Amino acid sequence: MDALPALEKQPRDTYTAFAVGGRRFGYFWPRTHTVGLKQTLSEQQALVAERPDVFEEQYQSGGFGWVVVYLAGIELDELTELVFEAWRLTAPEDLIAEATDPARSARTRNSRTRNRRTQNSRTK
Repeated sequence: MDALPALEKQPRDTYTAFAVGGRRFGYFWPRTHTVGLKQTLSEQQALVAERPDVFEEQYQSGGFGWVVVYLAGIELDELTELVFEAWRLTAPEDLIAEATDPARSARTRNSRTRNRRTQNSRTK
């Protein structure tokens, strides 16, 4: 998460809030091993419907749906993408242009790995 431009960590007694440009997009509650993340309403509904053991509807506000994510049930890559999306929904346009989409980076890494495997199998 530290790689996100202009990330603001706001530690509190029982949680840490995350913001960009003074606007919050996420929370981390260590005691419950959960995070809360801003998403679109449709993404909120899809996540909760697909995996109610991992995602829970937190609330809706300003046209966005917030989800609680149970960290024990999610892979790091997926969590990284959800955090990036929450940040992207909140960040000013100029910062969004500076950021690297982790999903795009993962696809590029996977593509490079596949290409190396293909090249290696051809040379054997």
